[in-house]
Amino acid sequence: MTLTRRNLVLGAGAAAVSALPVGAAFGQAKAEFALKYGNNLPVTHPMNVRAAEMAVKINAESKGRIAFEVYPNNQLGNDTDMLSQTRSGGMDFFTLSPLILGTLVPAAQISGVGFAFKDYSQVWAAMDGDLGAHVRKQIDGTGSLFAFEKIWDNGYRQITTSTKAVNTPDDLKGMKIRIPPSPFWVSMFKAFESSPATINFAEVYSSLQTKVVDAQENPLAIIATAKLNEVQKFCSITNHMWDGFWFLGNKKSFDRLPADLQAIVTRNVNTAGLSQREDVRKLNGSLLTDLQGKGMAINTTNAEVFRAKLRSANFYSDWNKKFGPDAWAILEKYTGKLV
Repeated sequence: MTLTRRNLVLGAGAAAVSALPVGAAFGQAKAEFALKYGNNLPVTHPMNVRAAEMAVKINAESKGRIAFEVYPNNQLGNDTDMLSQTRSGGMDFFTLSPLILGTLVPAAQISGVGFAFKDYSQVWAAMDGDLGAHVRKQIDGTGSLFAFEKIWDNGYRQITTSTKAVNTPDDLKGMKIRIPPSPFWVSMFKAFESSPATINFAEVYSSLQTKVVDAQENPLAIIATAKLNEVQKFCSITNHMWDGFWFLGNKKSFDRLPADLQAIVTRNVNTAGLSQREDVRKLNGSLLTDLQGKGMAINTTNAEVFRAKLRSANFYSDWNKKFGPDAWAILEKYTGKLV
């Protein structure tokens, strides 16, 4: 599979497809362990491009003892369904945003604190370091789930609107903006005095088209994949939240693998995650140009004025209390003082 802007966008409307490579050369029937991994992204998203490669390598290196199957594009259900299946063992692996995982593991949301990470060097230092270790420990505390060491990338989130560019916090006052169903998003956009509305992603395009909301926020790859440029005029590079994907596994399922097969899976999942990060980095630059070429007006913003607004609205101090001083200290070790 080759990643390009064209096949990324084409993948948005792709119908459900059969599972990605399972090592047919070895024969699934002969495999000792059939492992199912599901996600909610199109087959051509960087996540699934690398997952397909990863599956082939796992199956080959295990010499056919593992049949690793990848199910993209919500084939196994929505996020709630797949998380439930992974917790119960119906699925073996699942990738999920830390912010959505926060409904089960509140500590996971800490990596998405608004305007916390100034750049990717801070993100990866934190997530590959003590902050990531802290969150993985909390995930492990669920009893049924664990997370691999290298979190995958979703990207910094940007704001698109149909009415005006967002340059300062004042531009967000009263703006009807679609957000995912999470208290974390609600609290941040209320701090900006917006009017946030929680709407399922499947309804975002039509909600923007019919002016139920005027704005939304997502990483560039999703803005392009969902063709939101057709119903939005402005794309403001706010980088207001960084979002990733924890590669989650079912503990019992993983523990039944012999140590040598666990090592094969772990090494390939983490390696694929590192490659996917680089894919997203490269793709973001080309997508910005692509969206501009399709008529979107692009502007950049100064994060400091947004941070100042969040401080004055007690956003940071409130979430400091919710996460606790120890976790917050780990975050600020990488971001610098936020409160």
